[in-house]
Amino acid sequence: MGRFGAFSGIAVIFTVVLSACSSGGGTPGTVLPGSGASSEVTSSSTVSSLPFAGAPKVQNPLPATVLSGDPCVDALNSEQVTAALGVSVQGKREKMATGPFCSWANSSPASGAQITVGYDTSTHTGLSSVYQNTKPQSNTWKELSVEGFPAAAHDSAQDHCHISVGLADDLSVQVGGFLSRAKTGELDPCEAAAKVAGAVVTTLRQKA
Repeated sequence: MGRFGAFSGIAVIFTVVLSACSSGGGTPGTVLPGSGASSEVTSSSTVSSLPFAGAPKVQNPLPATVLSGDPCVDALNSEQVTAALGVSVQGKREKMATGPFCSWANSSPASGAQITVGYDTSTHTGLSSVYQNTKPQSNTWKELSVEGFPAAAHDSAQDHCHISVGLADDLSVQVGGFLSRAKTGELDPCEAAAKVAGAVVTTLRQKA
């Protein structure tokens, strides 16, 4: 995969178009590659017992309809993508085991920045499955709040980080941020990815 765009560019998102972060980060929401979240649809008894595995409860959940669309269209607008990557690019849509997935990349040899968004529309376990399956495998795990929604940063390295955001107890979105080559080692990829996740949450909230 590519890498995430300049952090200074991401800041433009919040000051100009007021977008802020998920996952549903990851990975997602959707599940980002390597996030480890289960793709199995849970039973009604499991859903009724949400959250589990230590995942926090979502106090002001969004309706499932916010993830009913195409992340390439609904998750980030063109201004937000341009602010994050430094260029205007079309998203590439894919179908993951847990739901639709989209990636945007700055293909310039000098950049290689990339952002990804995945909707988890099949597990119906929200952050619980991320806590249960992804947390034990992650070399980095940091709990945070994204636009008032519980989230976790995980699967990070020097040049990338994934954010899972709980939009409801049974709903999550995964956001991935990959730094440009010039910014790798200079910026915190999880901080940069969290800002993009904030933009995604703000955009999705407008659909509610």
